[in-house]
Amino acid sequence: MKFSCPQTDFNTHFSLVSRAVPSRPSKPVLGNVLVTASTDTQLVTLVGFDETLGIQTSFAAQVNESGSLTLPAKLLGDIVSRLPNEDIDISEDEDDPVVILACSAGRYQVRGLSAEDYPSLPEIESQETVKISADALIDGHRGALFATSSDETKQVLTGVHLTASNQSLEFAATDGHRLAVVQTIDEDDAATTDLNMKVTIPGKALRELERILQAYPSSEPVAFKLDETQVVFDLGQQRITTRLLEGQYPNYRQLIPNKFERQLTLDRKQFTSSLERIAVMADQRNNIVKLSIDSESQSLALSVEAQEVGSGLENLPAQVTGDSLDIAFNVRYLLEGLKALPTSEIQIQCNTATSPSVLTPLGGPKITYLVMPVQIRS
Repeated sequence: MKFSCPQTDFNTHFSLVSRAVPSRPSKPVLGNVLVTASTDTQLVTLVGFDETLGIQTSFAAQVNESGSLTLPAKLLGDIVSRLPNEDIDISEDEDDPVVILACSAGRYQVRGLSAEDYPSLPEIESQETVKISADALIDGHRGALFATSSDETKQVLTGVHLTASNQSLEFAATDGHRLAVVQTIDEDDAATTDLNMKVTIPGKALRELERILQAYPSSEPVAFKLDETQVVFDLGQQRITTRLLEGQYPNYRQLIPNKFERQLTLDRKQFTSSLERIAVMADQRNNIVKLSIDSESQSLALSVEAQEVGSGLENLPAQVTGDSLDIAFNVRYLLEGLKALPTSEIQIQCNTATSPSVLTPLGGPKITYLVMPVQIRS
């Protein structure tokens, strides 16, 4: 194996696949990145795989000799990231599984392991390719991914539940305290019109997909295949494969109330700014903020009483329908939900101080963010 490429290209792509390399690999070769160079295509392909999540990427290079070898992810990544921004020459020793990196700064030797021991990424056969617009995927990620659970004991909640019916896509995520549901319409001409599926995709894989989508041309659809256990996203030069999460996803639709007794409309940025300020005080007392909805003065008051520290109070104008109400929430849940709503105005709907409240954007994408209140202690 022998090739030359710009340091920035190798570093960018190597960093990308290294995100799928486990910090504590079950076997030594999984702590490495598979590097393959081809004289036929003049491409270098890199693969990182932890046997659940796999990331593959390719980039153009001047390939003089084909070959493949696995190289230590952290060591090589730390070296390459510090090399000067110029072309680097990478070649494999003829007798040992060692690569030599050479540039104007110097010469490094890094020992690897045979590519034969590296597991292959899963292949999905006999399934038609589904194509979804990049914009629909990005909207679904932004509106739902933040609400996944970090509790590995409830593994199915660490993923996003994707439901597809015809050209409608629904992304849902919950951690048991809040629920985010995003509905998008895939208007891409290449979309599969008879698509029906319900799968739960690990949040970790979707975060990596989101990173790749940020540099992906939005006009190009994202192709993917899936079977009962795996899903593979194909983004041209990048590919992500992940095992689907097993288990029954909660029937989240039944959690959303059909009607509400109270409703208020307010400026999202103003509300967010007030919450960020009062969160400083809320952090002194369990992160709880009380919202006082006042129908008479058409306002919303945010308050925190932190004993032995102090208190905070802010008032915002709001269009209020229904009776006044005091209700409390975890301030972090409110802020994360507000940041996922892309419109200038939002609507908050609620019934009682102990029943779920729903935040929705006005005039934007169809996003429902449900959050459970916290009981106010007198």
